Amino acid sequence: MAATDTITMTMHELDRFKVVQSVADGLLKPWRAAQRLALTTRQVRRLVARLREAGPAGLVNGRCAKPSNNRLDAGTAARALAIIRERYADFGPTLACEKLRECHGIRLAKETVRHLMIDAGLWIPRRQRSPTLHQLRSRRACVGELVQIDGSDHRWFEQRAPACTLLVYVDDATSRLMALHFTATESTFSYFEATRGYLAQYGKPVAFYSDKASVFRSTQTSTTAGKGFTQFGRALYELNIESWCANSSQAKGRVERANLTLQDRLVKELRLRGINTREAANDYAVHFVADYNTRFGKTPRSSFDAHRPLRADEDIDLILTHRATRCVSTTLTVQYDRVIYLLEDTPANRTRIHHYLDVYEYPDGRIEIRADGGALPCSRYDRLSEIDQGAVIENKRLGHALRVAQQVQAERDNRRAAGSPSRTNRGDEVRPRIRPTGSRKQRELTTSDLNAIVLRTAESQAGSVPETPVK
Repeated sequence: MAATDTITMTMHELDRFKVVQSVADGLLKPWRAAQRLALTTRQVRRLVARLREAGPAGLVNGRCAKPSNNRLDAGTAARALAIIRERYADFGPTLACEKLRECHGIRLAKETVRHLMIDAGLWIPRRQRSPTLHQLRSRRACVGELVQIDGSDHRWFEQRAPACTLLVYVDDATSRLMALHFTATESTFSYFEATRGYLAQYGKPVAFYSDKASVFRSTQTSTTAGKGFTQFGRALYELNIESWCANSSQAKGRVERANLTLQDRLVKELRLRGINTREAANDYAVHFVADYNTRFGKTPRSSFDAHRPLRADEDIDLILTHRATRCVSTTLTVQYDRVIYLLEDTPANRTRIHHYLDVYEYPDGRIEIRADGGALPCSRYDRLSEIDQGAVIENKRLGHALRVAQQVQAERDNRRAAGSPSRTNRGDEVRPRIRPTGSRKQRELTTSDLNAIVLRTAESQAGSVPETPVK
């Protein structure tokens, strides 16, 4: 071998050369070298013979610096790259690979397409991209200036109870927990209940900072007022509290990081104390908040407290309600959630015919119809509450009565329409809602109708009257 020839070895080949050279020099037994190289003794002797014949070059892989037998055809690569440039220049490698296979019949591996796009400058590897910068935002100066709120759905009681939601209120200036409230779901009434406790303890903050959940942000657009409002947003507006939504999770990072800490520490504390219900957890939350704030709370830059007391004219019971508008019919009735409310027949109420009134639904389920700043006396007529139990059915008619009852029950189950948004947000307290199907006559079958059908069928079988099919 000429002295000017150079040999390129990998680290693996270099290590192998050192071991084989030791065997050739008599410094190492062949069986010991076989153990180190994970080879057989026979293969080690072959390598020693190759080293003596060709020198170190005999231990280098013969396929080194030669093209692979499985290399991509240049024509296929050029065609795929041309299609990607023309149609999928802004696609990622995975999606571009799928489109090449589906639309053009070019079957390439995802990594092959990725390397083609990188070499052509159509894709930048993640390691070579500029890092995304999240600029730091300074804390607010004083307590109550900005309060971040969020709901964390988690197995807070582990396997001892079903998963539930914890509503977390964190002050931006101090990272202190202002309120914790365990509830069934993250709903409007849940936030009403938690906010009521917050206002009673601290007063009104300047602003609440939340995510873009449906409780805080409406996606409906009004032609006159732009974006619509939610019930929670309307309540905060009446309380003169700003409600802002974060565009990303990092923007409200303080409450997000608090959720991670709570999912670790609070879960273990509940386990140690044997707490398995939301009610007991809410009672313990007061003690946990005090200990948490002692450990992790920060000192604000300003000692001023931005919370404002409730005004005398701010009625929390009226503000924290779900409201809807309903029109008064010509018979002085108002319908809300499949329930008819009968107004008193008075001259004042007659003037409200074809006018819209406000229906207030309270967290405890009470319904009030209000106008001119007061509640209107009314009586409730629930079309679904008519019950006729204790019907007398003869033993010989029992089988037919059961078949008719099953049909009537199937129709009755579909009568209650989907409830109001507020009522469906009550978690465990909500009743199942099914959209009514079938004709109006089928939906209005009651137990008294069942009795009439059974009696008519019995008479028809006795020959008294012609049999009438059950509708």
